[in-house]
Amino acid sequence: MNFYTFTEHNLRHFTENVFLKMGCPPADAQLAADVLLRSDLRGIDSHGVARLSGYVRLWKKERINATPDIKIVHETATTATVDGDRGLGLVVAPFAMKIAIEKARTYGSGWVAVKNSNHFGIAGYHALMAVAEDMVGISMTNASPLVAPTYSSERLLGTNPMCYAFPAGKYPPVVVDMATAAAANGKLEIAQRANLPIPEGWAQDASGNASTNPHQLKEGGSLLPLGSDKDHGSHKGYGLSATVDILSAVLSGANYGPWVPPFVSFLEPPNDPVGEGIGHFFGAMRIDGFRPAQDFKDHLDNWIARFKSAKTIDPGKQVIIPGEPEYNYEAERKKNGIPLIDAVVNDLNELARKLAIAQLS
Repeated sequence: MNFYTFTEHNLRHFTENVFLKMGCPPADAQLAADVLLRSDLRGIDSHGVARLSGYVRLWKKERINATPDIKIVHETATTATVDGDRGLGLVVAPFAMKIAIEKARTYGSGWVAVKNSNHFGIAGYHALMAVAEDMVGISMTNASPLVAPTYSSERLLGTNPMCYAFPAGKYPPVVVDMATAAAANGKLEIAQRANLPIPEGWAQDASGNASTNPHQLKEGGSLLPLGSDKDHGSHKGYGLSATVDILSAVLSGANYGPWVPPFVSFLEPPNDPVGEGIGHFFGAMRIDGFRPAQDFKDHLDNWIARFKSAKTIDPGKQVIIPGEPEYNYEAERKKNGIPLIDAVVNDLNELARKLAIAQLS
């Protein structure tokens, strides 16, 4: 396995060209590229440019509308439901979060459910939009049905990520951005490209037996909820995943559970949908709706400092604040470039050939 390093500028230009070839308006192509590049910059390699061919594949199948008419279809003073018109989730999600932020500016909080959308990248991108406005940001989405509930071998839920983001003062924001499965499917894809086994506790085979095979999902197996198995708290991950599915889809009118149209290539959408597209859910809450924003940030700084100084089992290690590794990755990769493994580079250059655009160099 070899790594190649690319500048943020080169990857951004390449990614924008892919979305332009799909027929996206320039502003949408730039926004979609920004969401994917933010993932790579933050070290979440499973959700960055490595996903590009997946978006193109869905566009060719006419499951993604490159020029959607995104609109509010139901609204109150503090809530709204948005119809994404099958648009790129990378574009639909920021549209919806902006609505939540605007409502929060006026009323203290804003809540937006989304239907008829697609894969929206990393949840953290959208939650951090609220942090920039001195608000708490909340972002979540349902996803391809790859996860079996506790005690089941049937795939009924997605990895269903959720993110909570909080503005700090002298420290970076606290960003809790995680899948509600033991691992995101993208991590299995990374293991596949590297030809490496996955840790036990991530997946099970079709009979419910533990598996370290990174290709297990293509062979009828399933991912496990956060907590791994029934003896290690998987019911908690199952409960969190169910919460994301209900808020994102049952609330909005999107597909839920096993009816969610998949992003992965080895699954086809069910022919008996119960809603429209996939669903998201966003929230924004003004800090000063609870206490002065600077007071909150000063105390969150104190919270962070105390946790960073916690006594550790290994004297050479320090407690990690949620979002800290991603912040450090972003600083380093903006300076030194973004590494991609050869399998991803080859995939992107093959995509460029098919779309007749310039390859990565």
